[in-house]
Amino acid sequence: MTKGDPKAENRRKQEQGIRMLFFLIATASIITLSLIVLFLFMEGLPIFKKVSVKAFLLGKLWYPTSDPPDFGIFALIMASVAVTAVASLISIPLGVMTAVYLAEVASWRLREVVKPVVELLAALPSVVIGFFGMVVVAPLLQDLLNVATGLNLFNAALMLAFMSVPTICSISEDAIFGVPAELKEASLALGATHWETIWRVVIPASISGISTAVILGMSRAIGETMVVLMVAGGAAMVPASLFDPVRPMPASIAAEMAEAPFRGDHYYALFATGIVLFAFTFLFNLVADYVSNKYRQVGAATL
Repeated sequence: MTKGDPKAENRRKQEQGIRMLFFLIATASIITLSLIVLFLFMEGLPIFKKVSVKAFLLGKLWYPTSDPPDFGIFALIMASVAVTAVASLISIPLGVMTAVYLAEVASWRLREVVKPVVELLAALPSVVIGFFGMVVVAPLLQDLLNVATGLNLFNAALMLAFMSVPTICSISEDAIFGVPAELKEASLALGATHWETIWRVVIPASISGISTAVILGMSRAIGETMVVLMVAGGAAMVPASLFDPVRPMPASIAAEMAEAPFRGDHYYALFATGIVLFAFTFLFNLVADYVSNKYRQVGAATL
């Protein structure tokens, strides 16, 4: 390849153009995200001129339209945490175990059938899942468990777990498939059974990807709006049991933003609630990045 080769020059210009295109797309994404975060903080911080941060985060009364109004979102925070925790207890074992089964146990034909079905569940609109929880699951829970209402914390957790399983399963399966084959072969050669190899070699080697999948699934659960708006019950109170109606932060923002006066205290309080929700999801992503980097396996020799 000579310096004056026209083909080499054209190829170099094409590579520079593609590099510049990718740079512009990445820059536009960063700028867009930064503007969204800036707008969120600009619209949320003014509420703290009327109420302290401590009273806002730890106050148990949320009556933004009363006189005087109460802007305490502790009940909303606890509802979001409780729904996410219960959903995680359901979705994490199901998602991870399904991934292990598809990657290490299932036959090729069964995997080709089950995996597309699992991934198809991730494409279901959240309003459809919420409608299913409201029309089918809620009456069923009310009849079987003899509770006051089927629109409660447990129903919301079930629906969020249903939504989180495909995410956890898909990412975990990719991580398990990425385990070097020589690790499994060495384990089997030393006399370990298939199940011992899975639990003592495959899962520890893929723990980085599995942990990332779990945390991303939890992030989706805590930020989901439509499902919790439809099936959580809508009561802004600290839950005392699994079957109490609750109102998580996303549901409160979606339900009240349309009726909040523009640039009023109620409006600012809802945006401040969005800041708290953003902080939760940001923390989850930081933890996912930390776990992914700390336990990342680089080749077979690093196990």
